[in-house]
Amino acid sequence: MPELPEVETSRRGISPHIVGKSLTRLLVRQAKLRWPVPDNLEQRLSGKILLDVSRRGKYLLLNFDDDYLLVHLGMSGSLRITSPAELPGKHDHVDWVFNDDTVLRFNDPRKFGAVLSTTKPAEHPLLAVLGPEPLSANFSATYLQQRSQNRRVPIKSLIMDSHIVVGVGNIYASESLFGAGIHPLRSAGDITLTEYQRLVDSIQSVLSKSIQQGGTTLRDFTNAEGKPGYFQQTLQVYGRRNQPCRLCATPIEHLKIGQRASYFCPVCQH
Repeated sequence: MPELPEVETSRRGISPHIVGKSLTRLLVRQAKLRWPVPDNLEQRLSGKILLDVSRRGKYLLLNFDDDYLLVHLGMSGSLRITSPAELPGKHDHVDWVFNDDTVLRFNDPRKFGAVLSTTKPAEHPLLAVLGPEPLSANFSATYLQQRSQNRRVPIKSLIMDSHIVVGVGNIYASESLFGAGIHPLRSAGDITLTEYQRLVDSIQSVLSKSIQQGGTTLRDFTNAEGKPGYFQQTLQVYGRRNQPCRLCATPIEHLKIGQRASYFCPVCQH
């Protein structure tokens, strides 16, 4: 599933091609996504200028003069810049056509993505419940310690909870905990402020590096140019079961936490 770095990579990839342009057509070939695509979007948005493309968690927000579209890539979705001359494929469900014939095309093989509308994104039910952005000043060691008080939940589950912090998906949680030297099964309430500072620093470092490298492609994520991300080439623990730890050479171990695969070094993480 595309996580924060992949969504941010998509945002940065599409923005220069479409911001400041007016929408001439909105073609919906498949409205039955995770939630139905509203049936009046073209009528409402046609002729409006796209002022900005921003991100909140794993959602992209397309601002058409204070009329926003929320776009979620689902399990395997992607956004790509193309032209009207390129025929759509089987899983190309939505096209935004701009006044210079630039086309933003949404591809979603599993149809778990979404295209929704709102005039008040901060109050939308999908966004209002989200925690702080991990790369923002609101995300700190003090904040994490306060949210974890008296909680016995594994620390990996805590940082993957979007109500606590957005965008720290399974891959990035495993990588961040390794960087902080914290075992993924440690109870969140038992972690010290000093350890939380290491974890915050590690989360921010891992996410920033992944964004710089275009995200992680384990299966089918591609950016706006149809290219994969390259962060997977530098993964320290995720997907490396029984391979030697890059720091101590101990075999990487694997377990499931909350039905999600977790990878860690039993020596470096405690």
